[in-house]
Amino acid sequence: MFCVLDTGRTSAVRIGDVPRLDASIDAALLLSVLAARADDRVDLLALDTVVRARVAGGGHRTQLPRLIDALASLEPALAETDYSLLGRELLRRDRKRSLVVIFTALDIAPMIEGLLPLLPRLAARHKVVVAGVRDPAMARLATLPAEVSAADVHAAAAAERVLGQRDRLRDLLDRSGATVVDADADTFASKVADVYLLLKATGRL
Repeated sequence: MFCVLDTGRTSAVRIGDVPRLDASIDAALLLSVLAARADDRVDLLALDTVVRARVAGGGHRTQLPRLIDALASLEPALAETDYSLLGRELLRRDRKRSLVVIFTALDIAPMIEGLLPLLPRLAARHKVVVAGVRDPAMARLATLPAEVSAADVHAAAAAERVLGQRDRLRDLLDRSGATVVDADADTFASKVADVYLLLKATGRL
């Protein structure tokens, strides 16, 4: 398994009280624990414009502590993520087919220029999961209150546009060969883990 954490600009966006990156780290840790128990190798790559952390497998006794140390030091960077770094890591090396879980934001603009062009080639070689934390504030803004003001209408229209773009992006990711996890922060880690466990149980890993 290969866990990829996007530490670029969108990972700094706060979902509730914490940055989006924190939810990704929690989910990656849970996934790593489950994989270690199943005797699966876990590699880690965290990147934005440069590689911020890299952990390459190792023995199961040392693997989790190394992953925890690497994840604990991560912080968001205020820069667009350069996914060509991921392409060089996974496409130019002779890697056997594996599960690649990419923790990132499901925002259409950076995705179209970054990850989406890479996905078809990546999915042809690996099983790819793209996992993003949903901001519940968007759904709340899209719902008009009982007493509506002009500001409420504009906010709801903007939120609906964001939610529509997210739906379009999920469809694009699916057609590019990726499985998408799109969940609120409180269920995000368990939803990602469920995908891994289902793939294991059905023999697709």
